[in-house]
Amino acid sequence: MTGTSSSAAWSGAAVSRRTVPYDLVRELVLALIGSAALIAILAAVLSSPDVPPLTIQAWAQHDPVDFVTTAVDELAGQSMSAAYGPPYTHGDGSVQSIGPFSPQTWAGVRIPVDPARDFVLAPLSDAAPGNPTVGSALAQYDAASASQQSAWLDAYSKALGSAQASDGHVVVAAGNYGPLPQMMDALLAIARTGGMDGLLLRSGRFYQTDFTRPLLFMGDGTYLAGLAQEAHLLGNQWGMMNETGSYPGQSWLWLYTLLYQIPPFNTSASADLGVVVTMGVLTLLLILVPYIPILRDIPRWIPVHRLIWRRWYREYARGAGSPRARSHGA
Repeated sequence: MTGTSSSAAWSGAAVSRRTVPYDLVRELVLALIGSAALIAILAAVLSSPDVPPLTIQAWAQHDPVDFVTTAVDELAGQSMSAAYGPPYTHGDGSVQSIGPFSPQTWAGVRIPVDPARDFVLAPLSDAAPGNPTVGSALAQYDAASASQQSAWLDAYSKALGSAQASDGHVVVAAGNYGPLPQMMDALLAIARTGGMDGLLLRSGRFYQTDFTRPLLFMGDGTYLAGLAQEAHLLGNQWGMMNETGSYPGQSWLWLYTLLYQIPPFNTSASADLGVVVTMGVLTLLLILVPYIPILRDIPRWIPVHRLIWRRWYREYARGAGSPRARSHGA
């Protein structure tokens, strides 16, 4: 009888309880509008800078002497790209290793790059059919012996040390440079019109998204490095976690970029490999903490977690019951 009365009372209370209409669609629309407005405001105030992309055209227009100097180095095989090593060339100038451990060489040359041909001779050959001067200059250069080519390149490279830019041309002192002035003047003209950017992107695929060659070519000059220094993006400027301008960058990369600032990484020619190996070892240690006798005992010796979870431990010590007990109805 008592159970029946209780059930009736509960049913009456449920029936008499007031209900409040709730429009889920309206709430959703308002939430979306509010979120969109907040995102737009924060994006306008805190977004990353919209920096125009760097191009070979801009390089040739702003620093033609550096462009021509780099092109001569490419042709002479004296640039960083020419001696880089895998995966671009068979050199060893930029091969990183720790003793016999050198993953960079394992796959060999997977993206073959010939700086002299790809960055200088091929673009000039493409321009030769419509420019007889370029065609004759290339023919003269190709017909010369290797020693003669080397002599021209050496003399022209030295002359570029005091060269001046004038009206879209690079002017050097008079000398025996063979066809190099005509070749470099034509290459500079191609670059200033934006032709080099397109020529170095050719990959034989439908989507031209491989920027390897333009980046290698620009990286051999001083123009790109100068812009990176101005934007505080060099490795010794904590560049890995910086954005261009006064914007916050990827702060979670602080541990990686920190290693580049301390010995032995900041003086090592294999700093990249050293940082990768170090981070790999640290990550492995973190994964294996529960299985390493000394590391797994540190929380017991230094109970910082008890300070963080002090309320839980205080209630548990008083016998108020642990969260596990309360979740089971204790």
